[in-house]
Amino acid sequence: MTNTVNSGTTALLTDHYELTMLQAALRSGAASRRAVFEVFARHLPHGRRYGVVAGTGRLLDALERFRFGPDELAFLRDNQIVDEATLQYLSSYRFSGNIWGYAEGDVYFPGSPILVVEGTFAESVLLETVALSILNHDCAVASAASRMVTAAGGPGAAGRPLIEMGSRRTHEMAAVAAARAAYIAGFASTSNLEARFAYGVPSGGTSAHSFTLAHDSERTAFDAQLASLGAGTTLLVDTFNVEQAVRAAVEAAGPSLGAVRIDSGDLPALAVSVRALLDSLGATQTRIILTGDLDEYSIAGLAVAPVDGYGVGTSLVTGSGAPTAALVYKLVARSDEPFADGEAVDYAALRPVAKRSVGKPGRGGRKWPVRERSATGEAVTERIWLTQPTPRPEDRVLLQELVKDGKIVGHEPLAEARARHTAVLAELPGYAVQLSRGYPAIPTIFGPDAPED
Repeated sequence: MTNTVNSGTTALLTDHYELTMLQAALRSGAASRRAVFEVFARHLPHGRRYGVVAGTGRLLDALERFRFGPDELAFLRDNQIVDEATLQYLSSYRFSGNIWGYAEGDVYFPGSPILVVEGTFAESVLLETVALSILNHDCAVASAASRMVTAAGGPGAAGRPLIEMGSRRTHEMAAVAAARAAYIAGFASTSNLEARFAYGVPSGGTSAHSFTLAHDSERTAFDAQLASLGAGTTLLVDTFNVEQAVRAAVEAAGPSLGAVRIDSGDLPALAVSVRALLDSLGATQTRIILTGDLDEYSIAGLAVAPVDGYGVGTSLVTGSGAPTAALVYKLVARSDEPFADGEAVDYAALRPVAKRSVGKPGRGGRKWPVRERSATGEAVTERIWLTQPTPRPEDRVLLQELVKDGKIVGHEPLAEARARHTAVLAELPGYAVQLSRGYPAIPTIFGPDAPED
């Protein structure tokens, strides 16, 4: 039997209980009831001011491949996971409902309904696990990446570029997703070639310490790399003695050496001494790239150091201490009776439902989020309406149509998500990008209360 992970389908990237709920709902009749599910976070990671939406494009890709083929159906039958009636339903499964969501690169706050799924209970509940798996990972990485980019001075020419290089610190496919999410949040490039192949994220890379050690001397290694890649390459200078390596690098490449990389030691002090040494050797345009267990705090601490860029790995792919965005997928509204196929449904009119458990209460009803902004364009409130609102001209409606009647309509180039994130950060209050502990940058308010001044 074909291994599902490599078969092209995403249907079994799910929890067992999704299928047992489906089987029971088919028996009770609840499967055909119309339903609204929402994805949201009850809170942000401790001290964070905002979260970043990422993974929506990957989720749409996964939805296109969410199909139960002969191998998957045989597996479910052979292992007695579901009954024959459920297998029959799954054999023709195609999501036929609607999905709305915050656009990739936008920011979110506690309670923000970043994804809204409308359809039958049966078809919608099956998407829970794959949606959360993708969004929890990608939002966590993008949120950490955004903080790192702002710590490095911001995206574009204003800041120091960051390279994503965490592939060896996470699952092989999570590494690809992380590179994509980091690029949305402002990273300049990645070391991961699959991310370039699949998503067009710019890639780059030169050499590791093993390359130096494979040669008879550091100078021999430098000569080989320069002969292959030219003087604009980046030479790794901390295998033995940094000062000696920098001298050898400039001697080998001349003053047009592109960059040197330092991966260990007292990075702030080394940056200062290496800059002075490069300048004294005439290599005034040679850049200094720092790597080695960096995070947003160490990057911020290097703000005054003569550094030209950073490479970040472990902290990025693990969300810098928050490896999940803590997103949940909850039923918030449903019909009391099934609807016939093709029958028009007013999802806004469905009956609100919500759990009432201690510590995890829900808020029922289909919702419409609006980011209320001041006359100058600064975000002041995340307003979550329980009825369709009429926003003011300065406000921004947040949900975009991603899937309409089962047809995916929300694909967009990755560059648009990247540009959006830069624009959205600019509308937040200035303290939103501070690394110190604090509350969400703007409050989330449910209901038609008067807008904030």
